[in-house]
Amino acid sequence: MNRPSDGVAPSAKVPALFTTTHWSVVLAAGQSESPQAAQALETLCRTYWYPLYAYVRREGYDATDAQDLTQEFFARLLAKNYLAQVERQKGKFRSFLLAALRHFLADQRDRARAVKRGGGADCLSLDAQTAEERYRLEPVDRMDAERIYERRWAMTLIERALTRLRDENVAAGKTELFERLRSFVAGESDVSCGEAATRLGLTESAVKSALHRLRQRYRELVREEIAHTVADPAEIDAELRYLIAVMSQ
Repeated sequence: MNRPSDGVAPSAKVPALFTTTHWSVVLAAGQSESPQAAQALETLCRTYWYPLYAYVRREGYDATDAQDLTQEFFARLLAKNYLAQVERQKGKFRSFLLAALRHFLADQRDRARAVKRGGGADCLSLDAQTAEERYRLEPVDRMDAERIYERRWAMTLIERALTRLRDENVAAGKTELFERLRSFVAGESDVSCGEAATRLGLTESAVKSALHRLRQRYRELVREEIAHTVADPAEIDAELRYLIAVMSQ
């Protein structure tokens, strides 16, 4: 299962990192017309739109309606000052986004649609085909809409951390090393360190050292991804524990 270990320690780099995280930038802007805040919000929306699409689908909407509704939701979110609804002390982007979507869906159910969804507003360019292909892979079980949203949210964070880790290793000329050890980092390997060492032409000790560095960096990247979605660095550890709990269900 692609999740960080339960023993992730607080990072001394968090305060410096937090000065530029997306959600803190958005909240700091408040109701002002800040280009930086608008860009940060759009970045967050582009990254985390799929969990909302999965939520809408699990609420019973078909693929076409879910695509339309998800796009219109983001168009309205980016065009209007929904941030006035956010309480700073409860500023997790994850919670805000789901609450805003629920309000939007309730509003849509209560209104007669006199014009085509979207109304010509600019919206995010979402890959509808990819969204539905991913949704078809979701387990057919009793997981309700909120649970599937939380799980896809956690998986998106983890996938982003792994992608960044891979990109760093590719840039460092360590593509083969990363690909061989990726399953160990993700906790899904079906081979031993000795077997991986043989395939890489390295000693087992060298592989274990490389794996330790990869895991350490992976944990740092997970923390950074979480930091981008909370309002206060003090919330990172709690959010990390929540992510691990969600992935363990």
